[in-house]
Amino acid sequence: MINFEVVIGIENHVELKTKTKMFSTGAVSYGKKPNSMVNPTDVGYPGTMPTVNKKGIELSLIACQALNLTINPIVQFDRKNYYYPDLAKGFQITQQYYPIGKNGVLTIIDEKGKPLKVKIERLHIEEDTAKQTHEEDCTLLDYNRSGIGLIEIVTQPVLSSAFQVRKYLEALREILVYTQVSDAKMNEGSLRCDVNISLRPVETKTFGNKVELKNINSIANIEKAIEYEIKRQTEILLMGKTVPQETRRFDEKTKTTVLMRHKTDSIDYKYFSEPNIFPIKLDKTWMKKVLKNTQELPSTKRNRYLTKLKLKTTDIEIILQDYALMNFFEKAIKLSSHYETIAHYLIGYTSTYLNQKGLTLTETALTPQNLVEMITLINNNVISNKQAKKVLQRILVEDYSPTKIVAELELKQISDPAEIKAIIEPVFTANLEILVQYKQRPERVIKFFMGELMKLTKEQVAPEIGQKVVLELITAKQGQ
Repeated sequence: MINFEVVIGIENHVELKTKTKMFSTGAVSYGKKPNSMVNPTDVGYPGTMPTVNKKGIELSLIACQALNLTINPIVQFDRKNYYYPDLAKGFQITQQYYPIGKNGVLTIIDEKGKPLKVKIERLHIEEDTAKQTHEEDCTLLDYNRSGIGLIEIVTQPVLSSAFQVRKYLEALREILVYTQVSDAKMNEGSLRCDVNISLRPVETKTFGNKVELKNINSIANIEKAIEYEIKRQTEILLMGKTVPQETRRFDEKTKTTVLMRHKTDSIDYKYFSEPNIFPIKLDKTWMKKVLKNTQELPSTKRNRYLTKLKLKTTDIEIILQDYALMNFFEKAIKLSSHYETIAHYLIGYTSTYLNQKGLTLTETALTPQNLVEMITLINNNVISNKQAKKVLQRILVEDYSPTKIVAELELKQISDPAEIKAIIEPVFTANLEILVQYKQRPERVIKFFMGELMKLTKEQVAPEIGQKVVLELITAKQGQ
């Protein structure tokens, strides 16, 4: 890459988290029987008329604010006219001329650890098309997806590496999920990404021919596809040839990009204003209310966890990677100020359990109330950390009081110093030959008597209190 500069722009199609479609009352669904959730408006039946989904507008405004876009207070729609099997009515309702948001920025950290401002050109609202499934001898169409509300987010060509693209997509996805604009699940198609990539000689202002990468199903594969494409285009240019303008897809098996179709001149979609939806002027008071009640952005949450809750950076990242985990954590810290302990049990044993069982946190019986109650028992020396794991095993599968579990399993910890002393003192009397070794081997002597104490109490003694009693007895016996 000494000879060439990489130029990358990103286009993301994001499914809005609405219950109904963007311009009809058709239900939004995923995984339903193909063509079982089809609405007459979405497939262009004669006489049907579009109606604008208010929630879709709200979510679009929230996305604009989160991405620092200038919001257009007048919502206008256009028709994009073309015939293709996935678009039954022959046109798509979109925003070609008046996008709801323009000129935004999302800051990421680049390879050198420096902030990089990714300029976002526009965000516009449109409707989705039918899903195509290509077979050997035919293409199957599922119109359940047709009409679902989308926002398309388009960056300027300011990215220059696969690493930067990954960081941008991770940051974008995090914002979309945390603001509840979208589920942003690439495996379900609610977040899709087209990458436009070209190379040009260093210090040249003219862009090279653009190659579009489409239909890539994960951020990891997008990164691999870009790295391969940079290498492929570099080799072509070094041979003195011209990179053809085309659309390519990523082959997971070969880890290469594969030609889908060549691009010639841009298609004339004959855009014109959507005649069935008049321009909508958004009420300023309503807009302020929508934007005021938005969810806390990930960057703000990350800073709060670090500065106010004093959590470790690694723990913060683990919590923020999982929206359900973060949501649970937020509820729990409203009930207790033992933030680190809550985080410890969530990202430790609980996460291990979820991975082993192939479950999500919402599929367990664990509640913030029960987790905090268990932690309170630990802090009050009622149970040890080891006993807490037995309690946690139970409350993950059953919504049941930890206090009652402790009573039923007889897990109550021995924390009375006098009781502990009465249990361990006979052991000292019977093992004076061990005691006299304390000055030479203090750790071994302490470990021996603590081990005996744990055996006699079936590990139900509070470790800190037990060790304190053992040390006091050693000192006392040494002075005799």
